[in-house]
Amino acid sequence: MNNKKTHRHCADAYPLGTSDLMPHLPDPARRTLLKMMGATGAIGAASHLLAPLTAFAQTTTGSDYKAMVCLFMYGGNDANNMVVPRDATEYALYRTGRTNLALQQNQLLPLTTTPVAAGTTDPSRYGLHPAMTGLANLYTQQKMAVIANVGPLIAPTTKAQWNARSVPLPQGLFSHSDQQDAWQSALYDTMGKTGWGGRMMERLIAEGSVNRGYACISLAGGNLWETGDSSLLAYKMSSSGNFGFDFYKAGSTTDPLTLAIQQTLADQRPHLFQQAWLSTMGRSIDMQQVLSTALKSSTVGTAFPNSDLGRQLNTVAKLISARTSLGLKRQVFFVSIGGFDTHGDDQMQQQNRLFGEISQAVSAFYQSTVDMGVADGVTLFSASDFGRTFASNGQGSDHGWGSHQFVVGGAVKGGQVLGTLPNHTLNGPDDTGSGRWIPTMSSDQLSASLARWFGAQPEVISTVLPHASAFNTLDLLA
Repeated sequence: MNNKKTHRHCADAYPLGTSDLMPHLPDPARRTLLKMMGATGAIGAASHLLAPLTAFAQTTTGSDYKAMVCLFMYGGNDANNMVVPRDATEYALYRTGRTNLALQQNQLLPLTTTPVAAGTTDPSRYGLHPAMTGLANLYTQQKMAVIANVGPLIAPTTKAQWNARSVPLPQGLFSHSDQQDAWQSALYDTMGKTGWGGRMMERLIAEGSVNRGYACISLAGGNLWETGDSSLLAYKMSSSGNFGFDFYKAGSTTDPLTLAIQQTLADQRPHLFQQAWLSTMGRSIDMQQVLSTALKSSTVGTAFPNSDLGRQLNTVAKLISARTSLGLKRQVFFVSIGGFDTHGDDQMQQQNRLFGEISQAVSAFYQSTVDMGVADGVTLFSASDFGRTFASNGQGSDHGWGSHQFVVGGAVKGGQVLGTLPNHTLNGPDDTGSGRWIPTMSSDQLSASLARWFGAQPEVISTVLPHASAFNTLDLLA
């Protein structure tokens, strides 16, 4: 199970009868067309994302290009085994609390830097999961930072306040769907249906600092993070970079499906909704042609692993490579990996596979940004539904709250663990029960730092992240 929540948009609802809309298509072809458009969301995205096509080339990017990539780990990552204390006293607490889920101390990859990062008092205090050699190397190069025990908070919260319910708490704690929405929306008390990435991009578009075309692209289907307040939706592509209209052969005078679509688009419909829908489909096809042409001219020489996440990030790298031909200054991308809901699975084996896949794909992606000369302008951050219980349930772990995340990029002030790992004592000061850690850092602190680096002004951040002002500023990005 990947526990991914599906978000439905207007692309899922086709107006009136499709036989009325597409009379030139036989039923099998019509069904194929609708299935492919629905799978990618091409219609819904194009109606909102498409700027006049001539505008794409009118903006020069220069050195001002920035891209933000959200890597979402669906299911709830047990990060208690991703970042582990190596100090003898702290490791003893870890070993006692984790029992059969504990990693061996000598397996851990020391989180050290070359040279030692400024302000680091004990460079080998923490270790990374042994499958994450690529990320450990990035940490050593000071291109990766760990964000410790972070999660949704409305206000700073202690265990006493938790017990007394004397501070407002996020809705839907420990629920997959609610906490996926919480991380992606940053609307913890209202469970809004828009994402902070989409809301931020809408405001930057309104300021004129961001080109609307291809501002938000998802390689992992529908997501809340890239959904704006009014009209902005993600342009969805497959992990390998395919579109909803790959079957359309532009310029063909012989392909039956292409000719039927051209005839359908040329027809006038008396019903306004029908005509609007067909116009949007036409713009979607035009939009794909522009992006497809740009991708064909993009060059990424970096080798990526042949995993689903590797393919997603390889496509993101190709899209970044095409930034100049598309005339883009700012973009956000969404990629994902599932399989983290490790209640009763063989958690140790599952984590070894998942962490290895993440480490290989992310380290290859970072190297691609170096090879393209844009490392300082591209930042990737991880997120997940929630952490998991520190205590074992026998085979795995259950739903938790606070967790650890990582941020990778040339602008990251890396080689450091930001924040505080929880006290690993079960029933201790950070434990709400079974090692469900109260976050010591709000996810808004991470999000606000990313938004500032991206160019969002304070008034935009306060609107997009309404709870961020309750917390200290996180010094994460240069």
